[in-house]
Amino acid sequence: MSTHPLSPSLPSPAESDHQLLERLMAGRARISEELGKAIVGQHAVIEQIMLALLAGGHCLITGAPGLAKTLLVKSISRIFDLHFQRIQFTPDLMPADITGTEILQDSGHGRSMTFVPGPIFANMVLADEINRTPPKTQAALLEAMQEHQVTAMGVRHPLAEPFFVLATQNPIEMEGTYPLPEAQLDRFMFNVVMDYLPENEEVEVVMRTTGGRPLKIESLFSGADVQRFHHLVQQVPVTTELVTHAVRLAAASRPNQPGTPGFINDWVSWGAGTRAGQSLILGAKARALFHGRVHVKLEDIQALAAPVLRHRVLLNYRAEADGVKIDDVITKLIEHVK
Repeated sequence: MSTHPLSPSLPSPAESDHQLLERLMAGRARISEELGKAIVGQHAVIEQIMLALLAGGHCLITGAPGLAKTLLVKSISRIFDLHFQRIQFTPDLMPADITGTEILQDSGHGRSMTFVPGPIFANMVLADEINRTPPKTQAALLEAMQEHQVTAMGVRHPLAEPFFVLATQNPIEMEGTYPLPEAQLDRFMFNVVMDYLPENEEVEVVMRTTGGRPLKIESLFSGADVQRFHHLVQQVPVTTELVTHAVRLAAASRPNQPGTPGFINDWVSWGAGTRAGQSLILGAKARALFHGRVHVKLEDIQALAAPVLRHRVLLNYRAEADGVKIDDVITKLIEHVK
């Protein structure tokens, strides 16, 4: 079932979209069952990453060390039979270390320059602690995330499809880090917050990890299936009223604009752009399918407001002084935009 990591899978024409959708619906319980072999709890986090996968978006995962972020991403890649690569970002990492480089090689007919692909040439790339590497290396991800290609020595090298970047940030240690610029943050569909487990679930984790080898996770879908899921998500119908609501929700986060609520002017220095509305609707479509529906509801948009907006809305010093958190502002936004 596995394919060569650099060879994109092609969808099978034998299966209709309806049959693929039925297989996704039937496979929801199996996905939870397989992930449950490795991951305890974190249901909201898992759902948000799954929705980004179905919609074809990238994810930023914020959480303290030791919360199984790497294990979660690797487990999801196994379920969808995707080639996985992990890159540990460090202050001395260079762009060529992740994208690849040209080397001089003797082919027997003379010497020539040959491109050696870097670890970014995978279906699912985990950029671990992305804020620990300088902006020059962070920027090397921009072209890959947006264009799904890498340019080396003027030659463009397409990446395998599907292609996802899941980047992690450690919110605790900020000394010696390089915060991602807003332009790059905006390219992540969701900012998923991974928090500590409740006591009973943490006890289960310790019992599992100290009592034997973990169970093997089985593949349920393929890379070709994921590409077809992207097409299915885009076909989910959504009313003009709901699109308008998503646009108004993003627009209401922009300070000093007509109709902006007072708490935004007080606490926000920069609001969300147009990509926020796009991510809200695309994510809502994916959530509708994932929950067995073929139409979008208002609850889909509201459920994804936090992961879509929390990295696109920047709070000012007054919010920090008042003890206001970004999720508090988003909750008030949801209540304000009816």
